[in-house]
Order: sequence, then C-alpha cells, then structure tokens
Amino acid sequence: MFVKSLELRNYRNYEKLHIDFDSGTNVLYGDNAQGKTNILESIYVCATSKSHRGSKDKEIIHFNDEESHIKLFVDKKGVETRIDMHLKKNKTKGIAIGGIPIRKASELFGNINVVFFSPEDLNIIKNGPSERRRFLDMELCQLDKIYTSGLVSYNKALNQRNKLLKDVPFHPDYVDTLQVWDMQLVKFGCEVMKRRNQFVKELNGLISGIHKRLTGGREEIWISYEPDINPENFEETLHLSREKDLKNRLTMRGPHRDDILFIINGIDIRKYGSQGQQRSAALSLKLSEIEMIKKTTGESPILLLDDVLSELDSRRQNHLLEGIQDIQTIITCTGLDDFVNNHFSMNQIYHVVNGNVINEKQ
Repeated sequence: MFVKSLELRNYRNYEKLHIDFDSGTNVLYGDNAQGKTNILESIYVCATSKSHRGSKDKEIIHFNDEESHIKLFVDKKGVETRIDMHLKKNKTKGIAIGGIPIRKASELFGNINVVFFSPEDLNIIKNGPSERRRFLDMELCQLDKIYTSGLVSYNKALNQRNKLLKDVPFHPDYVDTLQVWDMQLVKFGCEVMKRRNQFVKELNGLISGIHKRLTGGREEIWISYEPDINPENFEETLHLSREKDLKNRLTMRGPHRDDILFIINGIDIRKYGSQGQQRSAALSLKLSEIEMIKKTTGESPILLLDDVLSELDSRRQNHLLEGIQDIQTIITCTGLDDFVNNHFSMNQIYHVVNGNVINEKQ
C-alpha cells in the first residue's frame, strides 16, 4: 500500500497543490512553518477523518475561504483507490471513496492504514492517559471495524448519559432514565475493554523483541492494560458511582478512563523511567504499530514521520531508519544531513518554501 499522489485546494496554507510520491522514501524538507506538516496532516485526515493535531475542520480551511478539498490516490495491491474529502466551515464534511459518498466517517477506517510519528509521540509515556487511549483507539479503529462500531456506540451512550446528568438538577424526574444509558454503557463498554485487552496482548508479542534490539538486550519491556473498571462489575460500579456522577454532572467511571502502563525491567517508566527510556519505549511502540498492521492486514502501512529524526540520537535514528526500509515513508525535516550521514536512500525529495513544493528529483 502506498500513496501515489495528493491534491489539495484551499487547505491551510495551500491554495492549490498537486504532489506525486514514490513508493519508497519521500523527503519534504524546509524551514519551520512552511507547510510540511500540513501535507502529512492531509493524508492522515483522509485515513481517519480527523487531524492528528485535534484541529477542527474550520481551522484547516484556507484563510478567507469557505471550504477545502483533499483528493488522495492510493495503490492497494495494484488497484488504485481514490479518497475525496470536502471540508466545510460549520458543516459536516463530505467523504467519498472511489467516487461513492459514505454516510459515516467511521466507514473511512481501514481503507488505508497510516502510522503517524511526531515529536509529541515521544512523550506518550509521560503524558496523560488520554493520549495513550487515543493510541489504542486510533490503531484499533484502523484494524477492526467491529471495534470501531462498538466504540462509536459507547461514546454516543456516554455523551447522552453526561447530557442527562447535566439536566437532572433542572428536571429531577430525569434521573430514572439513567438506567437506560447505564445498560448501553455496560453493553458496549465491555466489548471495548475486551478488544483493548486482546490488542495489548498482541502488541506485547511484537514490542518485546523490537525493544530488546533497540536497547542491545539490556531492557525487557511489558505493556499492561489498566481498565478503569472491572467488566464483571461494570453495572454495579456505575450504580455505586451514581451519586458522585450526579454531583460532578459527569460519568466518572468506565473505559473512557482506561490507561496502559509501560514496564521496563519491572519498573513503571511513566513514574520512574528516564527520558531516554521513555523515548526508546515510544519508538518501540511506533515500530510495533507498523508490525501489527502488517500482521493483521497483510500490507505495510504508510508511515508519516513529522520531524522526528531531529529529536532522536544517532543510535535511535539508525534503528528507526533500518526498520522502515520496506514501506512507503513520507518524512518532514529541516535539512537533509541526517539522511546523508546515515547513508539513507531518498527516492524523492521536495523542498517546501512558504506553501510552494519544489520537486528535487534524485
């Protein structure tokens, strides 16, 4: 699987852009704030319907314009797939796959698989649990449509229950309706937790060997799934938590508060690990993500590297570059020294200057 070409219209700082990609390594280089990351972001949006930055559609649309268009052409086992994205201010985005509109954004997942790696991901270990849950959800949604459906249903029930909790003080009789949403949370929440637990077990089978190679055999890593709630006692826990939920006007317990822990040589590195250990674990996690997609789909994902090399020392740079030789990679950076110093093959080079992309073919 690889991106053949990308077309942008009125997307962030691009009024109009067409760019062709090689199936190997594509390097976008230039100074900061020139638009390199915007290209990676647009590809990610076509894969997941969302910006990796968490930006709203109206923030993505070019200044003073009302709508934006993305057109992505992808080769999947020799068959071309086109994804069209129509972003509108204050309106639901329009999405089409192969020219056929889809009704739900969740239908987009799995059509193309991407792994996005940015400097922010190096902090996934030490940051809050919401980022680690996001990692679980984005990866599982790309690989498992049943999980996607269950997660969407859980989030809908959660939002409805939270809305009800906010309304109860003004309509006390609404409290009897909470039981309806409790049942929905239990049903879909148990499905979500079961699949997350299975996924983490599968991930452990991959990350152990990767991390050993990265650390020269000095470190053993283990990922532990930490559900906020025991599936067997989900309904009872919700009932016991109801008074607290009503006080906070928010659902305080459930899979929306799950976490994962990273254990190295028996130590929780979020609390006690060095920055180097945390960064190595994050790199191992991303390389494991690539292998998980290969194992599950039989295809390599598209790797989007956003100025990561500058954040890694030479040993970790070499390990990353060695691990991505056989997949399409689109890399942003400020200069080409890291690639030259590592004797890394660059199949296509683009110089990005203030929204202009200049092809510097090898």
